[in-house]
Amino acid sequence: MKYDYLIVGAGLFGAVFAHEMTKQGKKCLVLDKRKHIAGNIYCEDVEGIHVHKYGAHIFHTSNKEIWEYMNQFAEFNNYINSPVAVYKDELYNMPFNMNTFSKMWGIKTPQEAKDIIAGQIAELGITEPKNLEEQALSLVGRDVYERLVKGYTEKQWGRDCKELPAFIIKRLPLRFVYDNNYFNDRYQGIPVGGYTKIVEKLLEGSEVLLGIDYFEYRKKHADAAEKTVYSGMLDRYFDYQFGVLEYRSVRFEQEVLSMENYQGNAVVNYTEREVPYTRIIEHKHFEYGAQPVTVISREYPSEWKKGDEPYYPVNDEKNELLAAKYREAAKEETNVIFGGRLGEYRYYDMDKVVEAAQQAVRKEGVL
Repeated sequence: MKYDYLIVGAGLFGAVFAHEMTKQGKKCLVLDKRKHIAGNIYCEDVEGIHVHKYGAHIFHTSNKEIWEYMNQFAEFNNYINSPVAVYKDELYNMPFNMNTFSKMWGIKTPQEAKDIIAGQIAELGITEPKNLEEQALSLVGRDVYERLVKGYTEKQWGRDCKELPAFIIKRLPLRFVYDNNYFNDRYQGIPVGGYTKIVEKLLEGSEVLLGIDYFEYRKKHADAAEKTVYSGMLDRYFDYQFGVLEYRSVRFEQEVLSMENYQGNAVVNYTEREVPYTRIIEHKHFEYGAQPVTVISREYPSEWKKGDEPYYPVNDEKNELLAAKYREAAKEETNVIFGGRLGEYRYYDMDKVVEAAQQAVRKEGVL
């Protein structure tokens, strides 16, 4: 066997694992079906702007060790995620905070906002929410739900809120302060120069093959490595033997505009159902760019079918039951480590992906 580890996927999980194992003198081969490294955090240079090709990625964490770990590979700027939401001709701050409530109701104090929301919730009289709509209404009242939750959620899931299970929304944070910072985490920022450079550094010392389908490669090189680290689709690994897991996909429509500043913010959400895209990303604002042009991406959520790029697992009851069968089967694969969003069929933020990769390394007796 030529390698200690065959790592399927050159995204963050695979790259962190490869980096730690290479430091220990292990030989790693990394495969990716795409023609580039870095998975969904891949950034490409367009007109001197680092474009997040597969959607906005803001690194945030409350784990100081993970923050310091990532800062080994890049300097992070002080970008704070403060999205804006557009509903009809109105602009609202996200997350739902006093700036949002002040704009919505013309009020100034937290108590006024609390009274309005509590009054709307009481008026609705929902005690046991039967679906996502009722759950959201019982948490934030009618105004916030109809303007900022309903349309966006229906586009994201491709279904009416009344058809979605209540448990999808466990909480909708209401903040009664004038603070537009979306995340509560202690640390956040964007790597200066984009994410691709981080993954390049993580993969130093590993052999990397791009544009390679793992399942085709395995047919010819069954004994290439002692162990496999798999971050592809969990059900695909087992040839869909229990059934096909569902995902949501996203189509990105990118445009270069001959102006300095298109929307004044990196992330602008469009919360009306009638607007086909969920948000527009203006990439230069992640790194305070001063280029004479700008690049925007519109995001169109879509149903996933085999052959499409999977982005978000559909963590409803039906899919969770199916995923549990695959996770049990994965435990029987003693020479395969499953990880990442697709490999575990779980939604992970980037810091949790890094943590999970480090945990996988520890289980191998390293770190």
